[in-house]
Amino acid sequence: MTTDDDSAPFGRSLCAMVTPFTGSGALDLDGAQRLADRLVARGCDGLVLSGTTGESPTTTDAEKAALVTAVREAVGDRAALVAGVGTADTRHTVELARAAEKAGADGLLVVAPYYSRPPQDALEAHFREVADASGLPVMLYDIPGRTGTRIEPDTVVRLAAHPRIVAVKDCAYDLLGTQKVLSRTGLAYYAGCDEQILPLYAIGAAGYVSTVANAVPELFRAVLDAFDAGDTGRAALLQRRAVPLVESMMAAGLPGTVTAKALLGALGLPAGPVRAPLRSADRETTAGLLAAHGELAADAGQSQA
Repeated sequence: MTTDDDSAPFGRSLCAMVTPFTGSGALDLDGAQRLADRLVARGCDGLVLSGTTGESPTTTDAEKAALVTAVREAVGDRAALVAGVGTADTRHTVELARAAEKAGADGLLVVAPYYSRPPQDALEAHFREVADASGLPVMLYDIPGRTGTRIEPDTVVRLAAHPRIVAVKDCAYDLLGTQKVLSRTGLAYYAGCDEQILPLYAIGAAGYVSTVANAVPELFRAVLDAFDAGDTGRAALLQRRAVPLVESMMAAGLPGTVTAKALLGALGLPAGPVRAPLRSADRETTAGLLAAHGELAADAGQSQA
């Protein structure tokens, strides 16, 4: 389900959902359905499946399609489903895009091809070919820290002319570049780094794609709601309150996938282990995550009292 709002085609509050596995490492579709239902019930109007947090490099094509089908069954039309289909191979990405559409996705998340580091003209051609391959709207995923390749603002501006390229997940840490694109296109920008959710929203972003939302789906939804209500002071306060948990999950030297699964597991929620070469968080890290989560919950309780 995509929304009727062109400014937020996949909703405002999206979670980059983990892909739950069983103890033996198999895909846990029942767990995925339960987690997805919880996320939507607590404020997410969109879910990104098989993204970075969803361990897309280590799930098979069949698992990716099965995940979309299962989550669609669980959430129905209550949330937009955006399927991560980006790979280092244009042909493979096209195949995944078509499979995601067939499985019931509402949109595609397409990361810049990694490792090969194509020049900008080749990058542009890649995105156009993928966008032409299905009828689904596309969210470009700009995360040069992982891919080694920036989708330069001028390239994004040119790609915005494609009728199915409608959004960007922004993990480039380039505020000026983001503003250049926002001022020249109608693309919907989604903050892909949790610490930048309010700053980007304040300059016109559509919303966010959050890893931290796996554990606290209502957290950043409240930030946006306060900002939209004109209470910018409360929005800033809520964003700042999130800092200890965001730092523990996203800036502690471990991938967000590892920390999100550790915290979810400690809270008794579907997650399971990560797949190699990633390794599960140790007890000390998990204890720190639980402490940060508990501190945030206590702050929320005090503010409501």
